[in-house]
Amino acid sequence: LFSVYLSGAPPGPPLRFGGIVGTPMTSVVRHRSGARTRSLRRNRAALWFAAPAAVVYGVGFMFPSLQALYYSLFAWEGPGGADPVYIGIENYKTKLFDDSTFHASVGATLRFMFLVVILQTLVALVYAVKLVKDTKPTIFLRALYFFPTILSSTSVAFIWNFIYDPSGAGLASGLLRALGTDYRPSFLASPSTALWCLVFTQVWFHAGQMMVVFVAGLQGIPKDYTEAASIDGATRSQIFRKITWPLLGPATGIVVAYTTLQSFRAFDLVYVMTQGGPGDSNATRLLSYHIVQTAFGSRYFGEAAAESVLFMLIIASITFLQRRALRLLRADVKGTAQ
Repeated sequence: LFSVYLSGAPPGPPLRFGGIVGTPMTSVVRHRSGARTRSLRRNRAALWFAAPAAVVYGVGFMFPSLQALYYSLFAWEGPGGADPVYIGIENYKTKLFDDSTFHASVGATLRFMFLVVILQTLVALVYAVKLVKDTKPTIFLRALYFFPTILSSTSVAFIWNFIYDPSGAGLASGLLRALGTDYRPSFLASPSTALWCLVFTQVWFHAGQMMVVFVAGLQGIPKDYTEAASIDGATRSQIFRKITWPLLGPATGIVVAYTTLQSFRAFDLVYVMTQGGPGDSNATRLLSYHIVQTAFGSRYFGEAAAESVLFMLIIASITFLQRRALRLLRADVKGTAQ
């Protein structure tokens, strides 16, 4: 066969070697070449379809990220200011070791993220478990709980500003007055409660959206598993711990990851409700708000770029740790169930 291929003989009838039928190598090569050509054509078509998304991703994410990394090495006052002056990694040194406001902002952001991820995941899971059946009342309640998600974050912030208002017009104050008490707490004016107010607002805002993910996960679990466990005498809690929760692993991963990203983007709530305060306490000065204030409030665009790069590293680190933790948790739960 190899000599036929080297001789360049045209494809002919099948060759026989000791009763074994063979095919000239030129036919094999041409067949493989045609398959490779068709594969290249399919790949080229796929690249054309992916090109618009790649352009949007490059222009909307990669280019700004590289630009932030570049300007983080300069002392720059932004457009209209003095020319950028190269200072190397001095901005990073300042933020990591000398900027107490940045440190307080990182702490507030991590506390906010931690509380929101836990509470929003639990609330969404409870909603989903109670409303998993497709009946008219449950479908109505799903739509009702999902409704806040379609509102703008600024509208949600104004709504909850009204609820937390300590004057007589506030809903919380009205409820306390209806209970016969004169206590009028200033929820947003106290450093000990302001962050919790933002957490409750964020959970109310997005719990319905995460409920939909959990409902889809619950409805994807075969009923045979739970019915067989019920026949064997398992209780509801045992069914949930041994069957439902392990099979909700993919949905839980989506909810935790998306909730984490949502908590990092909670700029509008802070801007409208607390402006990073109350006062100079920095109790609610989340990084998303702090970076904007550093750039447009103080005109330190180089420092703001360094803060943005550090913020991206924090998000990447937390996302990596969450994925590892969820993978280990799913493996542990599956081992326990078995």
